[in-house]
Amino acid sequence: MAVTVREHAPRATALGPWLVALGAGLWGTESAWRIPLNDLFEADVIVWWEHVVLVALALPFVLPRLHELRRVSPRAIGWLIFSGVSGSAVGTVLFTMALKHGNESIANVVLNVQPVLSTTAACLLFKDRLAPAFFPWAVLAIAAGVALVVDPSTGFTVDGSVPYAFGCAVFWGLSTVAGRGVMTEMSLPLAAGLRVIVGLVTMTITIAALGHLDADSLWPATASAASTTAIEWLVLLATLSGGIPLVIYFAGLARTRASTAGYFEMMQTIVAVGITWGFFDAPLARYQVFAALVLVGAVAMVQHAQASIGE
Repeated sequence: MAVTVREHAPRATALGPWLVALGAGLWGTESAWRIPLNDLFEADVIVWWEHVVLVALALPFVLPRLHELRRVSPRAIGWLIFSGVSGSAVGTVLFTMALKHGNESIANVVLNVQPVLSTTAACLLFKDRLAPAFFPWAVLAIAAGVALVVDPSTGFTVDGSVPYAFGCAVFWGLSTVAGRGVMTEMSLPLAAGLRVIVGLVTMTITIAALGHLDADSLWPATASAASTTAIEWLVLLATLSGGIPLVIYFAGLARTRASTAGYFEMMQTIVAVGITWGFFDAPLARYQVFAALVLVGAVAMVQHAQASIGE
């Protein structure tokens, strides 16, 4: 059957943003594997291995659907390439470096500018309209996201994670908008699979340019000393925190306005805070639990406000 734009451009639905939230929430589990992997590999090598696993899993779904590309516009191909380069590769490397060079909580504070960037880009590129009620709920969501990860006893301290986290927010925010552009013309398996393939190509070029495309860099002595653990962490990172969330996220993005999706991606912050509590002995304070509840409520109201203006 011929693939047309109409077949892969479902209207925004109430379920769509919550699929984005679920995908982003699962992405939030990545700190459990990415932080300890930083002790074994360089940041760019971690992301390269992650993409190797993802591409191996994606190829059986992508290859039978390559014929769909005949019906895809050059514009959508451009969105796909940008999404793969900026979101899957560059943004992920920057986030990994933020975790390596600073405090995870501070990095997550900076990441809260991401929905502002994606909303702005969606309005400029896709002419998304914003309901008047959108703005107070969006501000509340961002405030709750910041409160969730800031320790009031120490406040916000700039550390080495800030420039990397800000760069990550820019690339991930723009990638959200690009991903919406892709999903208007491509089937879910093809779009998700091609994104990680583009990411692997980008990462291979990157690590080659950095001089890391050799056996000693790809599998250093630190990884050899804990090979089984390293493989387990890489597989968990690529599957539980990578491939599965990506498919769910793209399924939601196909049914969500780009201007709205960024706020539901903030569910990643809630899960990331939970990971630091469960894996890294950072207990949650009552205000963090309250902030998490406010954040969930605020993003729900963002969706409600946007639904009131129709397509």
